[in-house]
Amino acid sequence: MPKIEMLRAIEILDSRGRPTVKATCSLNGGASASASVPSGASTGEAEAHELRDGDASRYGGLGCRKAVANINATIADRLKGHHFVDQHALDSALLKLDGSKNKNNLGANTLLAVSIAFARAHAVERKVPPYQHFADMIGQPLRTLPRPTVNLFSGGKHAGGQVVIQDVLVVPMSATTVDESLATVYSVYQSAIELTSKKYDVRALTADEGGLAPPFESIESMFDDAVGAIEHAGFEPGADVALAIDVASSHFFDNQQYHLGERSITSDEMVDTIKAWVTRWPIVSVEDGLAENDWDAWPTLCDALDGARTAPPILTIGDDLLCTNPQRIQRAIDHRAANALLLKVNQIGTLTEAGQSLSLARQADWQVTVSARSGETEDNWLADLAVGWAGNQIKIGSITQSERLAKYNRLLEIEAETGLPLADW
Repeated sequence: MPKIEMLRAIEILDSRGRPTVKATCSLNGGASASASVPSGASTGEAEAHELRDGDASRYGGLGCRKAVANINATIADRLKGHHFVDQHALDSALLKLDGSKNKNNLGANTLLAVSIAFARAHAVERKVPPYQHFADMIGQPLRTLPRPTVNLFSGGKHAGGQVVIQDVLVVPMSATTVDESLATVYSVYQSAIELTSKKYDVRALTADEGGLAPPFESIESMFDDAVGAIEHAGFEPGADVALAIDVASSHFFDNQQYHLGERSITSDEMVDTIKAWVTRWPIVSVEDGLAENDWDAWPTLCDALDGARTAPPILTIGDDLLCTNPQRIQRAIDHRAANALLLKVNQIGTLTEAGQSLSLARQADWQVTVSARSGETEDNWLADLAVGWAGNQIKIGSITQSERLAKYNRLLEIEAETGLPLADW
C-alpha cells in the first residue's frame, strides 16, 4: 500500500507559452514520478474549473502560482504520511479536500497533476510500465494501440478563424501499425505543404496543434485541399486515408443560429450541411458538429450520420457536449445524442472520474478517442493512458512540435515493447 512521502509542484509553461502545473509525488518505498497537465483553448462550458491566478500584471492573469501553492501546502500537508490503497482512494481524498462540485476551490489542474503523478509513482513502485498500470486501474487487459487521428489543417480558435471550423484531421485507415500510420501521415502532410504553398503563395505556417493554416477560401476548399494532399501523396482517399473533422460548433453558435461565414442557419440546416459534407468527402468522424447546449438537435445529427454511410461507420463525437463528465455522458446515451466520446482527463479533474466516463461510454458500446489539448507539454503520459484504457483512437495534434511528438514517440516505444495490434476503425 503506497504511502505519500512528498508532494511538490512548480509552475511551467505549456506549448502556447502559458503557465501550467507540474507535480512530483514520492512514495515511502523510494518510487517517485512527475506529471505535467495540459490546458485547452477551445473549452466547453461544463469543464471542471481550471485555477488561474487572475493577476493581470503576470501572464495576463493566467499564472498558476495558486495551483502550485495548493499542492505544496494544502494538499501536501493533508496527504503526506497517508497510505492509499489505490488510485480511487487517492482521488477520493483529493475530491473531499476540494469539497466543491466543479473543483472551484483547488482547481482541476491542481488535482489532476497530483492524480497522475501518484499513478505514475505507483506504477514505478509496482515495477510495471505506466500503460500496464492504467490498464490494471480499470481491470482490463491490454488489447490494442489507438489509431492516430492527426491534424492536417486548422481554423477556428486554433488558427485565427480564417474558417470557422476548427480542424481537419487525417486518419490512416489502411495502416496496420503506429509506425506505418505516422509514415503515411508524414507523406500527406508534406504533400499538403507543397500544394497549399503553391495555391495560396504562403509559407507553411502552423496553428496551436501543428496543423497547417493557409487562408482557405471556404470550409469546402479546406476539405478539397485535404483530399488533394492525400491523392498527391499516392493514397486513395477514404480507403487508405480518411478525414476527421472537429467542427467546434459552439464557437459560432449564437441566438439559436450557426454562423458559417456569411450564412446563418438553423440546427436542422446545420445537420443537413454536415450530412452533405460526409456524403461528398471521405469524412469518418465528426466532433462537436453541433453546439454544446443544442441538445435537442444532437440525436438528429447522430441519426443522420448513421444513415449517411454504412462502411466505414461515421463517429458522432462529443467533446464540448460531454466534457468527459459522467452526467452529461449519461444524458447523451439516454437520448442517443452521440456514439463516441472524446476523453480529455483535464475536463473532469481526476483519473478516477475520467475512468467513470470511460466506463459509461464502453457500456453504451461507444468508441473512445483519447485526446490531448491545444496547450500541451512535453510530458507523454497521454500515450500510456490511451493504450492502457484501450482508446480506439488517439488525437494528439500534428506531427510537428515537441509537445506532440513526445506522445507519438512514446506510442512507437510502446508498440515496440508490446507488439499490440492497431485498433480497427
